[in-house]
Amino acid sequence: MKDTSILSVQDYIKKLPKEQRSGFEELREIILKHAPDAVEGMSYGMPSLKYHGMLIYYASHTSHYAIYPMANAIVVFKEQLSNFETSKGTIKFPHGKPFPKKLISDIVKFRVQENKEKFELKKKKK
Repeated sequence: MKDTSILSVQDYIKKLPKEQRSGFEELREIILKHAPDAVEGMSYGMPSLKYHGMLIYYASHTSHYAIYPMANAIVVFKEQLSNFETSKGTIKFPHGKPFPKKLISDIVKFRVQENKEKFELKKKKK
């Protein structure tokens, strides 16, 4: 769902079809819980989190919810993601099915740590 009139995550949620809202809010809650220091905003028409750089994007589409945790996370969690449709940087979760909460939590925590380590490395180089 890409809509340039959407200025905030709340606007994004309000524009979702009613049947997608609760699932999307559950996904958002899982993500936010495991990235408490991240800043939520909109990027590329999707909700996103930044923490020492872009952390993750997430969205609701016609038949699925998706998270976009960057390509390295897809590689690292490849085995655990075998039951889900993935691409280079996307993980899809079908509407109407329970979220793999622990897996999503682990991916978000991985991304937080990954960004933190990159940030610390850059700091040391300066």
